[in-house]
Amino acid sequence: MNAEPDNKPSSAARKARAAERQAARAAAEDAVAQESLREVYAEIMSRAPEHDIDPTLDRVRRVLELLGDPQHAFRAIHLTGTNGKSSTARMTERLVREHGLRTGLFTSPHLTSVTERIQVDGEPLSAARFVEVFEDVAPYIGVVDRESQEAGGPPLSFFEVLTVMAIAAFADAPVDVAVVEVGMGGRWDSTNVVDGEVAVLTPVGIDHERWLGSTLAEIATEKSGIVKEGATVVSAQQEVVVDEILRERAAEVSAHLLREGVELEVAGRRVAVGGQLVDLRTPAGLYTEVLVPLHGEYQAHNALLALAAVEALLGGRALDGGVVETAFADVVVPGRLEVVRSSPTVLVDAAHNPHGAQALVDALDEEFDLPRLVGVVAVMADKDVEGLLATLEPALTELVLTKNSSARSADPEDLLEVAQEIFGEDRVRTAARLDEALQVAADLAESGDQVGVGTGRGVLVTGSVITVADARILLGRG
Repeated sequence: MNAEPDNKPSSAARKARAAERQAARAAAEDAVAQESLREVYAEIMSRAPEHDIDPTLDRVRRVLELLGDPQHAFRAIHLTGTNGKSSTARMTERLVREHGLRTGLFTSPHLTSVTERIQVDGEPLSAARFVEVFEDVAPYIGVVDRESQEAGGPPLSFFEVLTVMAIAAFADAPVDVAVVEVGMGGRWDSTNVVDGEVAVLTPVGIDHERWLGSTLAEIATEKSGIVKEGATVVSAQQEVVVDEILRERAAEVSAHLLREGVELEVAGRRVAVGGQLVDLRTPAGLYTEVLVPLHGEYQAHNALLALAAVEALLGGRALDGGVVETAFADVVVPGRLEVVRSSPTVLVDAAHNPHGAQALVDALDEEFDLPRLVGVVAVMADKDVEGLLATLEPALTELVLTKNSSARSADPEDLLEVAQEIFGEDRVRTAARLDEALQVAADLAESGDQVGVGTGRGVLVTGSVITVADARILLGRG
């Protein structure tokens, strides 16, 4: 008797088909979530932009009151400053998380997706979760919108809505510690509703003069407003006037002040493969040969602030050296002196003011051998363009001015005269679009390369976080 052929699929084939069906379902669910995210983001974006601030915490406090004051459900480290906030926040969060605590991280702006701004345990909210959080808080935001408008005020702004969402998400997770970066300033920033046990101030310089003041004293006064009663303040080395204001604020609210150059020190550093090895001194001890996988001396100082902040949060004791090394070695900060392509080397950096540009130039000089470096620069119209370009000039062979995707981006033709005065007419070009500018810059960088391997040649994209975000997407990193 002949046996009938067995046409049943094998176990492996059945598993493969089930996996395919599951992947298809997941893809369909993600597509729905992404479409919902686009709708939610459009609704939030229809509100006043984050740079258009109305100096009050009342609207955010009122929404949080209706939600049951979730800002009191977790401990918080609050960060402000002019440059280095996001890098320091990421290092701080990673070090807290390495101690087994569940973390929340709120930073701004984002590079690719708005979901990047709100992270739990080191991961951005998924599209579906972001939408869910918005839907949870939207009715309460609607109530406060109406109350504010009936009293003659505006509805919640873009950034106020995101702040409420972050706090709600952190409380719901729940997180143990939230690391919260201000959007702008400090005293009236909507994040200043959190109970910051530790306040971190990165270097304070002149920026956002329209909203924060035209002098260092005015800006420092705004930023020192995040220092709460009895908190610990961890400060980078500051200008004398800024240091005086911080000491006055700390005394006023009985805060404990730790200052770089006094209680804190980068005791040593050397360039290493993939970043730098640093020695960091705090009141609790000396940490030696710690790998920070980021470029630029300023990142060593950011690491010092992060370390001191976490020490303060955990009672002022010295931290386990192995934990510190593991945490810092795992830090990733996209868009900060990031290499996104080779041959020619393409670097992106979010410097948008002279202080940030100087740190960038110093890092380029120390860590990159690029004698032919072409800059692609797109800036916001309200920035100190002349100061930025003058700082960048010694590092750049040529310059291509362009625009980014923001409506606030300066027209490159409007900047041409200023740029030519700094660089000379022969070293400056303009391009209407960023993709065109990248191609022009790459061609300029590679011109005269007889070998054809791009050694010593590069392109630097800078001027704004949005410029960097746009470039990363164009170069396949978004």
